[in-house]
Amino acid sequence: MSTVGVALPYPILSPLFIDGPVNGFTHWLGLDPKLLLGIAIALNPLGILLGSVVLGPMSDRYGRRRIMLGTLTLAIAGYALSALALFGENYPLFALARFATGLCEGNAAIARAIAADLHPQIDKTRSFSMVNAALYIGWLVGPLLGGFLMPFGGWVPFVVAAAMMLPALTLLAWLVPNTGAKVDLSGRGWITFAREQHALRLLDDVEVRRVFWLQLAFTFGLNGFYEFYPLWLVEFARLGPSGISWVTAGLCLLMTLMSALVWPRIGPRFAPLAAASTTAALAAAGFAVLATGARLPGLAVIVLLGLPLAVYGTSMPVYWSQRFDRHGQGAVMGLLSTTFCLANVAVALIGAALILLDTRLVLALSALACGLAAWRLAALRRDGRAAAATV
Repeated sequence: MSTVGVALPYPILSPLFIDGPVNGFTHWLGLDPKLLLGIAIALNPLGILLGSVVLGPMSDRYGRRRIMLGTLTLAIAGYALSALALFGENYPLFALARFATGLCEGNAAIARAIAADLHPQIDKTRSFSMVNAALYIGWLVGPLLGGFLMPFGGWVPFVVAAAMMLPALTLLAWLVPNTGAKVDLSGRGWITFAREQHALRLLDDVEVRRVFWLQLAFTFGLNGFYEFYPLWLVEFARLGPSGISWVTAGLCLLMTLMSALVWPRIGPRFAPLAAASTTAALAAAGFAVLATGARLPGLAVIVLLGLPLAVYGTSMPVYWSQRFDRHGQGAVMGLLSTTFCLANVAVALIGAALILLDTRLVLALSALACGLAAWRLAALRRDGRAAAATV
């Protein structure tokens, strides 16, 4: 339910800025609507980035449920503020609200840490697949609702998004145990703890740093797809909010089916790195097709990409959780989310410039980034097998 709230406004931003009315919101200070769209897209993941850096490690100390409750409450307030800004056609307030909401949405790392806490009672491939399936269901339902609510006003989806998070807040307080909490005898306050124990400290580990860079390359390509395929659909497939919602629903449906029904059964048979390298290569090929601008093949590819992306989305968290458990699951999942958000911010900023030239350039760059990641993942796998053979 929380993810439905996050995903619900997703399909409205591109049509709002590109095909929306000419007013003080879509043409604030006389700036190009595409530039304003890029800034609005970038600020939310920038907030998620900063939140991911500290929320995961904080859950290792204060407990998963406690941090989740606080962040969900603040996210509800952020969506209400976004709705108010849209209703009043106040772009600066909207940008501020999107950034503040993003700070709280960095709690996805905590959900994955809870899944890791369930091991060995539940196999990690299965638990991470279930978490991802729940996320994908949210991305399936949310954009559909957003697309259908758009005709009632751009601010309406944000109000509904806030309302959708209220049941999630209730269930979290009622059902989820406060796992991960530890006694800290140092007497440090939470601000000091966040400053000293943030997820980026894991990069001092050479092995973590190597995997971080290839993961950053893949998530750069992935975010280029996620952030700009709605604009591709507007420009090259000539779809509106409802059409974008249906395509997104197809994509998320395949991701959900793969994560909930298929991969939990067959995934444990495959090494995480082998699955990740193969699916990264498939993603690169799909993004390359979109870069051609071909309408019908592009529509099919966007939906079918749900299969390899779902497998990759489970395989890498399993690898990170198993390989770097010594650093604490909250911190490890926090760094994984931070990597995604760093790439998201970079793509939004670079993409905001590239779409002024041609939207297809972003997708071509995404294909290159995922191809690089696939190559490095294959090399990492070979190195691992070579090291095992010498033992």
